[in-house]
Amino acid sequence: MPTSDKLELLREWYRRVWIEADLDAIDDYFAPQAAADGLMPDGQVGAEDFRALVPALLALVRDLRIEVVKSVESDDWLWAQIVATGRSATSDNPIRAHGQVMVRISAGKIVEAYNCFDFITFFEQAGLLPKDAFLLLLSSERLG
Repeated sequence: MPTSDKLELLREWYRRVWIEADLDAIDDYFAPQAAADGLMPDGQVGAEDFRALVPALLALVRDLRIEVVKSVESDDWLWAQIVATGRSATSDNPIRAHGQVMVRISAGKIVEAYNCFDFITFFEQAGLLPKDAFLLLLSSERLG
């Protein structure tokens, strides 16, 4: 079965923006008025925010790979389950974290995005949170 245009656009977004760190490519895939929910606790992330977010996250990981493992399409919408793998930039430990994204695509660009990514696992494996941080938090343990 051929890959859909929407799925190919999402894969190219991850490849060019997140893998190759091509910040100019953000405008090729992300509409100017678009916003992404679920990446930052205080609200939506726009194109300019991605220009700061991408380098900050990429400084923590090397040999990043992002794989779409499942996807579903409906009209203008694409839902994708992703797995991000790489190595910690400081410890060389492996990183493997899962996420999901739902995007609405119009005129060949992302116009809405809703993200859910396992940042706790990512930051644990990057060495920035203690091992089993989620379990520690569930037991009312304070971190820091």
